Amino acid sequence: MSLLETQALEAKHGLLKAVRGIDLSLAEGEKVALVGANGAGKTTLLRTIAGIHPASAGRVIFDGEDITAVAAHRRAGMGIALVPEGRRLFFSMSVADNLKVALSAGRAGRWNFESVLEALPQLKPKLKAAAGSLSGGQQQAVAIGRALMTNPRCLLLDEVSLGLSPLAVQGVYDSLATVAAAGTPLILVEQDLQRTFNVADRIICVLEGKVVASGRTDELTRDEVMDHYFGHRTPNTPAENA
Repeated sequence: MSLLETQALEAKHGLLKAVRGIDLSLAEGEKVALVGANGAGKTTLLRTIAGIHPASAGRVIFDGEDITAVAAHRRAGMGIALVPEGRRLFFSMSVADNLKVALSAGRAGRWNFESVLEALPQLKPKLKAAAGSLSGGQQQAVAIGRALMTNPRCLLLDEVSLGLSPLAVQGVYDSLATVAAAGTPLILVEQDLQRTFNVADRIICVLEGKVVASGRTDELTRDEVMDHYFGHRTPNTPAENA
């Protein structure tokens, strides 16, 4: 049984249907990447899974339980953690306090203040600094650390490399490798296809709010993913005719 499932999930922004009947699953220990152009519905999908954005139809199932109507803070307590696009830190608070605020989720597990700092060593010399004074890469590490402090059973990561320098991106992904090695299942939204192929077990291509292709990273090619990314190939178009 999958740890997380969405069944015919839909979500709207006003009259605009941003997520259109998406079926998705995530197994224990699995790493899934969502790829697609800006406006494809990826962020709305993650926010709907996390409970921050309401579903207009369909269901979200977590560990066999229908949580579609469950509030976001209760989903966090159940083990669903979102690292949002833009990080959303408390910029005037210290790095240490930004991490510790996540203790309100009240979940026990392998992740605590010390183990998070072991996974994110770049934060150790910055614990007393205001989060707003950090570089973009360091802020992203704080956002990931804050999510880990909730001891998530499922980690949702939205555009973790957006706006960062190549060196900062490498630092973030080095940290994610430690998280993945711990067996934490994750869903990653990422524009960098090379990193997507390096990190994910499975890729799901989203176009205009719908899943148009999915497959294991050892079964899909970059060209196939790019064709779906830009809508040059339909779900029923074979590769040789694309």
